[in-house]
Amino acid sequence: MNRTILIVICDFLLLSLLTFSTDLSKVASERAQPAANVDATTNQLDSGGDLAAVMRLALDDEQKRRELLLSELAKTRETAGEREKQLQSFQEQLQATEQQLQSTEQKRTSLQQEFVAAQSNIDALSQQVRASSTDATISKEKLAAMEAELRKRAEEAAALQQRLAHLAQSNQMVLGEKQQLATRLEVAEVEKRHAAEQVVAVKEQLTVEREEKAKLAEGVKALATNSTQLAQEIRENRPLSPNTIFDEFLANRVRATFNATRSGLFDTNKRKDTGTVLVTDGTNTFALCHVEDTPLTIWIQGTQWDTLTGTLARGTAQIPIRALSFHLQDPRIVFMPVNASEVQKLASKAYRISTTPFKFQDVVLVGAGEGYYGECKFEIDHSAPAYVKLDRSVLKGMFGRFNPSRGDLVFSKTGELLGIMANNTYCLLIHDFDATATFRFGPDVRAQNTSSILSLLYSTVQQLPSKLQ
Repeated sequence: MNRTILIVICDFLLLSLLTFSTDLSKVASERAQPAANVDATTNQLDSGGDLAAVMRLALDDEQKRRELLLSELAKTRETAGEREKQLQSFQEQLQATEQQLQSTEQKRTSLQQEFVAAQSNIDALSQQVRASSTDATISKEKLAAMEAELRKRAEEAAALQQRLAHLAQSNQMVLGEKQQLATRLEVAEVEKRHAAEQVVAVKEQLTVEREEKAKLAEGVKALATNSTQLAQEIRENRPLSPNTIFDEFLANRVRATFNATRSGLFDTNKRKDTGTVLVTDGTNTFALCHVEDTPLTIWIQGTQWDTLTGTLARGTAQIPIRALSFHLQDPRIVFMPVNASEVQKLASKAYRISTTPFKFQDVVLVGAGEGYYGECKFEIDHSAPAYVKLDRSVLKGMFGRFNPSRGDLVFSKTGELLGIMANNTYCLLIHDFDATATFRFGPDVRAQNTSSILSLLYSTVQQLPSKLQ
């Protein structure tokens, strides 16, 4: 009897669980099928009522059976102690069953609560279904748009497929061209190597040619230098005619004018003019002449001059004389400094002093102030090494009133200045421009004590050999 009750209770619980799971499946199916919403709800409600009726019938049946059991229990109390033990066992089982019934009742209450919650969920789901219906309508429009877009994309995909096919064909053509270009590239690489080899060979050849050209250029430079030196040597060693030398002298002659004044009753003003040329030692330039072509006189009683002025002129160009110096070797030869700008202003040739005065035996003597010239010979006098002696026994090519005298300029046959006649026989060779005394020209030269200096210079001249005086 006890087993039967347990079976009934288990069947009841199993039926309840199956019913509850069926209801949940229906709720899930309702979410997928919104149209059957009303019918599903009604069926759920009917199923819940049936469940309650079944439970009531089961309870009633259980109560009847309990009463039957109690009556049978009363009848069997009189049985042996074993039946009492069984009864006690049955009572314990009954108590357990009651406890299970209470638990079942509690579960039923919980299921009812869950049913209520499920009903609330069903309402919420109904609202969601209605909202989903609206969304479904909108989704249909979106779906149509998406289908149109899909068709468009499909068409584009077809077009792209066609383009891809064309590109595949083009790729095949490009691959063919690439192969051809690779072949051409290999040929070009070979040609490039050959060209590089040719370039290297050409560079080597150019290097050799440059070296040869450099050597040739050096040879040309050396030849040009030698040619210049040779031309210079030719010019230096080629004798010029007296006419050429004199014509050049006339073209470059500079007119020197001197003025001197002093206080006194007689001979207080003195003026002298003479012709001269500009002479250079390679560094400095001077105009030179004989002292007797100036207002100054070298005498035992020198003259005290108050002013000394003068000019050097060529054509319309004119420069002032700043100073006058007396040559250290022979004070009768005087020279006046001329700077580079003054040389340029006068535009006159500056004659070089001769470095080889004895290259030619014949010389050309020019009267700077008188305008005569002629070819003559000079002899070396070992007793007067700074001078050369005019050989008057051999005078040739005389032009004009040729009478060599002091102050005449002596030129070598190459056109260089050899020296100036110190007297009628001896010519002072000009090697330098060292001075023994200098007068600065100006409106007041009294502080320079010209008389004393001229007297001292007279003493110097008197100390020279008589043939040179």
